[in-house]
Amino acid sequence: MTGSTANRGRSLPPSAGIGLRSPHMQEVLGTRPALGWVEVHSENYFGRGIPLEYLLRARELYPVSLHGVGMSVGSTDPLDLDHLDALRSLMDAVEPVLVSEHLSWGSVGGQHLNDLLPLPYTEEALDHVVARLAEVQDRLGRSILVENVSSYLQFCDSSIPEWEFLAEVATRSGCGILLDVNNIYVSAVNHGFDPHQYLRAIPTWAVQEIHLAGFTRKPFEDGEILVDTHSRRVAPAVWRLYAEALARFGPRPTLIEWDSDLPPLSVLLEEAAKAQRLLEADYDVAA
Repeated sequence: MTGSTANRGRSLPPSAGIGLRSPHMQEVLGTRPALGWVEVHSENYFGRGIPLEYLLRARELYPVSLHGVGMSVGSTDPLDLDHLDALRSLMDAVEPVLVSEHLSWGSVGGQHLNDLLPLPYTEEALDHVVARLAEVQDRLGRSILVENVSSYLQFCDSSIPEWEFLAEVATRSGCGILLDVNNIYVSAVNHGFDPHQYLRAIPTWAVQEIHLAGFTRKPFEDGEILVDTHSRRVAPAVWRLYAEALARFGPRPTLIEWDSDLPPLSVLLEEAAKAQRLLEADYDVAA
């Protein structure tokens, strides 16, 4: 099964899109809302049944980005070549404009965890991830984007600020960056770093996509943390940080992510419209 020639050469416009989840698929196909693009989780379409057929219909209407959650690029386990081959097969069918994964790990000793866990930000981890990304990109036959993750703990051995680690991964591996502005804000609040410094450290050439999502406040005995639940509207503070990101990087394809407690499609479209208004604002792009 291969993609149609109508989709070859398409690129993601610097406009707003939504994460297309299965409960909204038929409504999107039926109503064809005005969206710049859509993104799906790659692993949901590794089979060859009805879900993939729907996705192939969707990509006739919109450019598609594939976003993975299961590659575990930071793990010390060997890369799962079956996973990479399944992704390559899906890429051949869908012809996505962008392919992305998380800069995290989620497997150890052959056991897979249902989480995107942060890395220790050390020189050793940096060398490891860069080598792994080289292998991934060689097997897939293209460069990918890596996304910064939200986190709730830090490793004592970390010696490199997260933003410098991410920038160096992109520079040394040749991958792009999927900059999740909500994740920057969540981690900044949880760990007490400056999110504006984070934005300033990321090279403008590397940012090819931006994510926005909602978080949840979780109280505990010593205070509260922010949890990246993807179950709320984008918070006002995150919208402000997003505007700052646009001023630095210029308009970039921007996704509204919503994975839990899914609202009606109209709510996602409202959030995407808000992002679109900011994308069309007149920002002076920083050098």
